[in-house]
Amino acid sequence: MKIVKNITKYIFLLILFVSVGFWLYTKTLYPEYKGDIALENLVEEVEIYYDTIGVPHINAQNQHDAYTALGYVHAQDRLWQMELIRRISAGRLSEIFGEKLIDTDKFMSGLGIEENAQKTIQNLDKNSEMYQLSMAYLNGINQYIENGKTPLEFTLVGVEKEKYTLKDMYNVFGYMAFSFAMAHKTDPLLTEVKEVLGEAYLNELIGAETQNLTLIQTQKNPILKGALGSAMQKLFNALPISPFIGSNSWVIGPEKTKSGKVIFANDPHIGYSQPSVWYQSHIKTPNYEIYGFNLALVPFPLLGHNRTYAYGLTMFENDDVDFYTEENNPNNPMEYKTPNGYEKYSLVDKRIKVKEGEDLVYQIKVSQHGPIINDLVTHIDDERPIAMQWIYTKAENKILDAAYAISHAKSLEDFKKGASKLHAPGLNMMYGDALNNIAWFASGKLYRYRDSLYTKTYLNGASGKDEILEYLDFKQNPQAVNPSSNYVYSANNQTESIDGTLYPGYYLFENRAKRIVNLLESKNDWTKEEVATMLNDVTSLSAPKVLTDFIKEIDQKGFSPSQKIALSSLKKWKGNFDTFEIGPVIYNRIVYEFQKNTFSDELGDAFEQFTNTPLIEKVLPVQMARENSVWWDDVSTKDKVETKKEIINKSFQDAFSFLQNQLGENVVNWTWDRVVSVEHKHALGQVDALRMLFNVGPFVTSGGDQVINNQIYDIDATGYYKVKAGPSTRRIVDFSDIENSMAIIPTGQSGRVFSAHYKDQAAKYLNGEFVKMEMNQAIIEKSPNRLVLYPKK
Repeated sequence: MKIVKNITKYIFLLILFVSVGFWLYTKTLYPEYKGDIALENLVEEVEIYYDTIGVPHINAQNQHDAYTALGYVHAQDRLWQMELIRRISAGRLSEIFGEKLIDTDKFMSGLGIEENAQKTIQNLDKNSEMYQLSMAYLNGINQYIENGKTPLEFTLVGVEKEKYTLKDMYNVFGYMAFSFAMAHKTDPLLTEVKEVLGEAYLNELIGAETQNLTLIQTQKNPILKGALGSAMQKLFNALPISPFIGSNSWVIGPEKTKSGKVIFANDPHIGYSQPSVWYQSHIKTPNYEIYGFNLALVPFPLLGHNRTYAYGLTMFENDDVDFYTEENNPNNPMEYKTPNGYEKYSLVDKRIKVKEGEDLVYQIKVSQHGPIINDLVTHIDDERPIAMQWIYTKAENKILDAAYAISHAKSLEDFKKGASKLHAPGLNMMYGDALNNIAWFASGKLYRYRDSLYTKTYLNGASGKDEILEYLDFKQNPQAVNPSSNYVYSANNQTESIDGTLYPGYYLFENRAKRIVNLLESKNDWTKEEVATMLNDVTSLSAPKVLTDFIKEIDQKGFSPSQKIALSSLKKWKGNFDTFEIGPVIYNRIVYEFQKNTFSDELGDAFEQFTNTPLIEKVLPVQMARENSVWWDDVSTKDKVETKKEIINKSFQDAFSFLQNQLGENVVNWTWDRVVSVEHKHALGQVDALRMLFNVGPFVTSGGDQVINNQIYDIDATGYYKVKAGPSTRRIVDFSDIENSMAIIPTGQSGRVFSAHYKDQAAKYLNGEFVKMEMNQAIIEKSPNRLVLYPKK
């Protein structure tokens, strides 16, 4: 008995010792929110007050010190995020995660982002304020690396901290620019449809691009394989960092607000991850102030406001990537054909270091158009060399200049000049100010091809006929300043024409845009609180219309009582994706079965890729309304040509049977909360043992795909809708009450798992709530969390 007691005592002491040791260790992982820290390269003392959600309010006597401090505190909260995002474009994820990321590293490192960064940095004006502040920010990050606490993730994966350079900063921009592009998801698929199925199939798909448009007004037979598109999608799915996807924004002029002052709203749509993509910061010096939302490793906020103006962005969705088929010299595969004869491919040697594996050494061929994708993506069956031309690496890169300029503008004209510097990615720059100006600028380097050229299939790289003819001056870009509508907006939808021509792009379906316009047009006395409600709107205008065309083809003869209830629920549904609605569940399943029964027999392996392109959302209502279509026939059946009515009735029966098996016999219980969820995943949360520690969620959510509260998920065979992207922040700036402007992010400010601000905004975000973007200095200085950075002697 004594032995048992001793063993129990020792076990208890061991557990206590381990617990205390773990507790003491976690104390070394908390961010420093108060105290005094000496830093080099500071001119004067910097005071930083952390508010109730962990936003640093940086008070400095000059911008150099302010940006040094920003770098330090940004690294303190988000160093692991910085580490991941800098490795993507450089092809260095395999160093951390091993061979499973080799294909992704190979592809990303071959796009020319690093080479473009090196060239750009060489040409920078080293005496410019933009350069000096960028270097101060990097210096702050690197001082944290030297002296700050090492995040837990570095210890768990066994990676050493490395100092950051300006090239890392440009690599972040390069990744952002490519993740915005849509051509790599769409062009290979449409090329296969054209070359394998024929023009009739292609024309029906692309015909949907010019139907059901809400325009942003400017004043001023074989089965496809889908190899390239699917392979590129898999590479992106493997990335442990957020992709950039879409957005909403609207700026309401004084004539349409109750206060008679501008109200600005923005919610960029980005892949959910943990930590969240944006880091909030507030900088104040005697001659400069900005409350901003920063990307990791980017000193100048892409979203921001102060007392005089506010700005934000959405994706323009213009076409800035084109694929060319090159023609090799039959006598020398290292040469390709041009109108002036054969030219030699440029050769770029690459090396990828692999954790616990051998280095991968490979070579990339580069034509006049860009890298040969066959060298970068495995499992491409096409023997033709396919080159990718991308404006980001082709045109002069002033993206950091643009970020600096828009965050330091002193007038609308200054902001416009900053917006004009952006070449890629294409962005809608949204603006409002205290002088009651509102504006929108479609930013990006636009260009023209010959009139008859369709650029969403592969172009001929050898003929010389498919080349860019001219680049447009920024004044020709779509834009609006103080329009007669008294508001500007963007929801990634098609802009009005440029010289009578709709500019090519991968614009999203009009659903969100039409809802925004309808709501804004409905009243002229908008308040901040009503704009907040609008940002959380979950109603689809298109879904009921799609269902109307679907239901009229349904043959109800022989329907069971449950089928009649399901159909009745669809007829009554208003298109709202609220948590306990039945309609979204039945609608989404019908959409999947309809798309599968219509397209999968022809598309084969490419069907899944097709359902993950923006084009499918445009095609759905057009196809549903068509009486005659080449796609109605199921090519897998013999001696039979299917009709629209047969496809629709089969789709309803398939959807109903699936939902009964999934959710039970009682249709009343088929509610949205049972099938939709969101989880903010950390790169290390993929490991089961670490999931509960690092991931945030899963949670039941409201909203749906392509409503204003845009919750983006795959509509696939599973019948579950795991939200993978949505509003990365919701912001409202009210110039009648600037100090009570408000925002929210999906999880929290800090990427440090033991911080109180790791996930303290998650519940509010799910509930559609906001927190104040504090700018009142007296309130800021009441915070007990005061960190002082002082010059190191």
